[in-house]
Amino acid sequence: MAFYVYIMTNKPNGVLYTGMTDDINRRAWEHREHVIGGFTAKYNCEMLVWVDVHETRESAFERERRIKKWERAWKIRLIEEANPDWRDLADALM
Repeated sequence: MAFYVYIMTNKPNGVLYTGMTDDINRRAWEHREHVIGGFTAKYNCEMLVWVDVHETRESAFERERRIKKWERAWKIRLIEEANPDWRDLADALM
């Protein structure tokens, strides 16, 4: 089983949300469809722009916590290194 740390946004260089899941397809769909209220629904974070795969839940949890403490510029650099065009990666998953 894989675990994922991910970043969602509402537009390139927009609001950023970092999360963790064991089912990236389901979670990306939940964000897109606003199935679960909260931050991503409030700020319309529907684009999956960065994903990191982990073998253990603990590893993913630690990575998520670290990234959540990062400065915004570091998160943007992380996204742009892997996804310079800010494509919605969920399109390839669905």
